[in-house]
Amino acid sequence: MSTLKERYNTEALPALKETLGMANSMQLPRLSKVVVNMGLGIVDKDALKSRAEELAAITGQRPVMTRARLSISNFKLREGMTIGAKVTLRGKRMFEFVDRLMNVALPRIRDFRGVPADAFDGKGNYTLGLKDQMIFPEIDPDKVSATQGMNITIVTTTDSNQEAFELLKLLGMPFATKKD
Repeated sequence: MSTLKERYNTEALPALKETLGMANSMQLPRLSKVVVNMGLGIVDKDALKSRAEELAAITGQRPVMTRARLSISNFKLREGMTIGAKVTLRGKRMFEFVDRLMNVALPRIRDFRGVPADAFDGKGNYTLGLKDQMIFPEIDPDKVSATQGMNITIVTTTDSNQEAFELLKLLGMPFATKKD
């Protein structure tokens, strides 16, 4: 069992029961899935393949290539062109990825002071944007030709931003302190 799932079961669940005042443990918020998305734009096939391999190394799962739904002539984009890659993580891989993200990758960001606490979408889901894929230790900086950003969405089972915030805070998400 991953350390994050163990922390969720032993520390977060009892604290959430007390904080939220819910007697039934099935009502408590849980992590549902994590979606990691890389918008690549219009790039050549070699760059597309290398970014997909980097995303696979980061997440431990082969990414799905996303395609353009419409043609936009100003961007030289045609319908069906591959313009991104995404991975949906659930279960054990999800907990391992979130654990590595919080404890290894985020502290490697230069001048890191925490992630913003206001990035919830109103439905209890948290989205975090990263500018560089090289903060993950699985990526070899010598083999990277260009930096690539990614969006990480953590989906929870609650509809309340406050409950999702409490869940992620108890799991160890390093939220930034608010400045007055």
